[in-house]
Amino acid sequence: MAIIGYARVSTVDQDPQLQLDALTAAGAIRVFTDHGVSGSKADRPQLAACLDHLRSGDTLTVWKLDRLGRDTRHVLDVISDLTSRGVTFASVTEGLHTDGPMGRAMLTIMAAFAQLERDTMLERTRAGLAAAAKNGRYGGRPPKIAAADVVRAQELQRKGLTADDIAKLLSVSRATVYRHLRSAASAEAPLQS
Repeated sequence: MAIIGYARVSTVDQDPQLQLDALTAAGAIRVFTDHGVSGSKADRPQLAACLDHLRSGDTLTVWKLDRLGRDTRHVLDVISDLTSRGVTFASVTEGLHTDGPMGRAMLTIMAAFAQLERDTMLERTRAGLAAAAKNGRYGGRPPKIAAADVVRAQELQRKGLTADDIAKLLSVSRATVYRHLRSAASAEAPLQS
């Protein structure tokens, strides 16, 4: 009977140390950690290894429920699988433990709230992007070349210059020239009815 920990950070530049310290303090003798993996993904290499490692009598412990997953169905499926194998589950921050009916009920409620939080965050992000687009602002990288340079590239192409020559004149890559010329050609193409 062992306490096995699972930690996850969503981006590779995040530090899981807070989780690792909490799991060690909770008695975890081994911790599996996924780096740069979203909680919405069911396919997480270290989670799979952790679940494979667990044996009857063990307790899977996480720092916070959303580290196990953000999708209610996925979290409950994992917990159901663990329970059928004789493995209990615990969450340090929420104080949840599946060793009784009240713990399992609270877990279901907490998993639903974790998904609600994720869904709300996605909704706010989409609304923010839509509002920015309405005001003429778009995310992503700025274009490598300005609209005037695209027009110049089109003129140079009509004069017979190669993409390599145009790229050298504009100080960009040949791929950038091709991409912008193709995009400009698509925008100018008449609509087919």
